[in-house]
Amino acid sequence: MTQTQSPSKAAKITGWVFTGLMIAFYLFDAGGKIAMEQHHVAGSTALGWPADKIQTIGYILLVCTILYAIPRTTVLGAVLITGYLGGAVAVMMRTPGQQFYFPFIFGALTWAGVYFRNTKLQALVKGL
Repeated sequence: MTQTQSPSKAAKITGWVFTGLMIAFYLFDAGGKIAMEQHHVAGSTALGWPADKIQTIGYILLVCTILYAIPRTTVLGAVLITGYLGGAVAVMMRTPGQQFYFPFIFGALTWAGVYFRNTKLQALVKGL
């Protein structure tokens, strides 16, 4: 079995900055949905979501974000967030006038945070 090196200090810092920013964004989004904050409700209903489903969506994002925030489950959390964001892309692509690339960018930043901190993921990607 080969040993992987620990990421450099700069890579760790970069990874944690990306991760921290994404966690803050996802918690803000989940919290707004759970609290049924007016802007979140208006935005979600404009995308075609029934108002009675918005809190459930918020709780799903909250669970995914908590898993992403815990170092031991960060990859699982990133996978689940990727699924969540894939749904967001699909919903936005079918709604006229929506900018579907934002969830794609957030997904890329989510995985960048994991990549910079996780040498196993780096080795996997480099081996492709």
